[in-house]
Amino acid sequence: MAVAKILLYYAFTPLADPDAVRLWQRDLASSLGLRGRILVSEHGLNGTLGGEMGALKRYVRKTRDYPAFRHIDFKWSEGTGLDDAGESLDFPKLSVKVRDEIVSFGAPGELRVDDRGVVGGGTRLTPDALHALVAERGDDVVFFDGRNALEAMIGRFRGAVMPDVETTRDFVELLDSGEFDELKGRPVVTYCTGGIRCEVLSSLMASRGFGEVYQLEGGIVRYGERFGDDGLWQGSLYVFDGRGSIDFSDHAAVIGVCTGCGAGTNRTVNCTDAACDAEFVLCASCGAARCPTPAAQRSDPQPGYA
Repeated sequence: MAVAKILLYYAFTPLADPDAVRLWQRDLASSLGLRGRILVSEHGLNGTLGGEMGALKRYVRKTRDYPAFRHIDFKWSEGTGLDDAGESLDFPKLSVKVRDEIVSFGAPGELRVDDRGVVGGGTRLTPDALHALVAERGDDVVFFDGRNALEAMIGRFRGAVMPDVETTRDFVELLDSGEFDELKGRPVVTYCTGGIRCEVLSSLMASRGFGEVYQLEGGIVRYGERFGDDGLWQGSLYVFDGRGSIDFSDHAAVIGVCTGCGAGTNRTVNCTDAACDAEFVLCASCGAARCPTPAAQRSDPQPGYA
């Protein structure tokens, strides 16, 4: 029986010809019947793909044949299912594009990469190393959410700082405003879905005088695989595909609050106004959502859920 899976991955590495990589990736994914989103830039590759497990395994092997992508960390999760053609129900189509950035902070000129990844980023922490840091430094450790505000509403690390941002592009302005300068003398752990946003965010923070910056290696996904809902994470993980969110166990906390009635929910929905890209935390009982909506609850147009 065919099994539906979803891959999440990225690689920061210099690419001399991003468009050639785009064409290769497009043809490879298309030939395997995969759907999802892939971005390519001079800084590397970022993608989320869904499809049949065997096809995804072939995609992984072929992508790793390219020397620059040999060490990509591919993260696997369960897909919703496959249609009659054997293609993923979690994505409407395959999209492969070249962009200035593979994660959109609006600061491509600040990002430096070499064959080992981002230059000047935060110190990497495995989930176990994160627990060790918290055990040693206690409440002095600051969790800094590197995602948009909507994502943080349904799941986050306990006590995390949740910047009021609509998209990743807002982080640069907030950091430059001095709003978080009081954290510069403390250990700051940046985290995001799969790790890619914190690769960039931690480097931006370090270049702005944050003296002890960390990044959670593999993001929330790897943390959830290691500790589930029995660690420092609480709630559901927002994902940028048809699933909406995922849980790491059968006892995940529900921390989202419905904007309609105040009930607990991890459900998010898009505004029913076709001209609006706002997204709400809204329970099933309250049905559909319409504007006006708080600015913090707008979706972040990322290529995947990294």
